[in-house]
Parts: sequence; C-alpha cells; structure tokens
Amino acid sequence: MKNIKWLRVTRDLTQLSVQMSTGIDQSVLSKYERGESIPTTESLMILATFYGTSLDYLMDLTDEKAPYPRK
Repeated sequence: MKNIKWLRVTRDLTQLSVQMSTGIDQSVLSKYERGESIPTTESLMILATFYGTSLDYLMDLTDEKAPYPRK
C-alpha cells in the first residue's frame, strides 16, 4: 500500500491528522501503510474521497491518481 503512505507524506500529513479527518484509527492506517493489513472497502472509499483519488490508485493497481468520473 505504498500509495496510501505516499499520499499522506507528500501532503505533509501525520497519521493522526488523517485519523481526525477520516475517522480511521491511526493504528489501522499504520498497518495499511506497512502492508500488514488490507483496507476494508469502506476504508478505501473514505481514503479515496479524502485524498481525491481512485480505489485502484490506493491499492497500487494503477499509477493514475485522478479519480474516476462520478455518475
């Protein structure tokens, strides 16, 4: 999950600030970033909205950061 960490670090955010904005526990974010846990669909949707990107980008399936067009 290198892109989850990359997005946070490049925006100069701490895991605590992401937790406060998203409601996802800091320890859970840490596990996602280290690849120790796979994010739930709900967490991915929250993070994608927070960072303005796609689920595929968060899961390292694409290098395209732009989110998909909404319906």
